[in-house]
Amino acid sequence: MPTVAATPITPPDQHVVTAREAIEPLYEKLELQTESLVLSAALEAGWSPDEATKALAALRLQDALSTLDEQSGQ
Repeated sequence: MPTVAATPITPPDQHVVTAREAIEPLYEKLELQTESLVLSAALEAGWSPDEATKALAALRLQDALSTLDEQSGQ
């Protein structure tokens, strides 16, 4: 009768990479894709590249400040 070898399960404190390290490349890829889509849409709507870039930067800043406010209120 064949035997089945047990598959070891690595406990969370012994993972090779952190969760952040595991998801960071995907997060950055999605961020670049989103930025590209947003800028393309703004340009198609008639915005200048400078206006579109500044508007996107303002949205990022607003999002970052909102996140900081939420974290400081905890």
